[in-house]
Amino acid sequence: MIKNTRHGYGAVAILFHWGMALLILGMLGLGLYMVRLPQSDPDAFALFQLHKSIGFVVLTLAVLRLLWRVVNPSPKLPAEMPVWEKGVAHLGHTGLYAMMFLLPLSGWLVVSASPWGIPTIVFNLFEVPHLPVPGDKAGTEALASAVHEYGAYFLILLIAGHVAAAFKHHFIARDETLKRMVRPSRGAQTVPGE
Repeated sequence: MIKNTRHGYGAVAILFHWGMALLILGMLGLGLYMVRLPQSDPDAFALFQLHKSIGFVVLTLAVLRLLWRVVNPSPKLPAEMPVWEKGVAHLGHTGLYAMMFLLPLSGWLVVSASPWGIPTIVFNLFEVPHLPVPGDKAGTEALASAVHEYGAYFLILLIAGHVAAAFKHHFIARDETLKRMVRPSRGAQTVPGE
């Protein structure tokens, strides 16, 4: 199945989930590594350009993923899940989506406000223009940089919670929550409690 059903995810949603998960984990690892490099390191420039390039891929995929989710809603959470747990799940997913947009946009703003004026050449193919930054560029850069850094740490916490919840569903609750994000839904299925 390409599309989601009431009980499971389709192939497109699964590809978005795992593809973006790999990109975002790679970005977090790369970001944590490259900010510890001295600016004189010969690899620093190339790593920053790679980080920015992948950031634009993540931003593009986030837009496409959100559009897909609007036209193809997610399956319902398990009926036996407590209301508070459903609320936490919705908050967690909202936070993950927010970070998928906030981190690339804040990074783009950092680069745009930087006094260095270094262009972003996505995978050495084309240049992405800087965002317009009126007023105090130094203040904007400092704020955007703090949002980008602390947002990355917050995203790490959200991912850890997301993974922990998936394992809890799989190993403790023993429901289909994790399984349905691993294999595409095959259409209508019988769900316990219906």
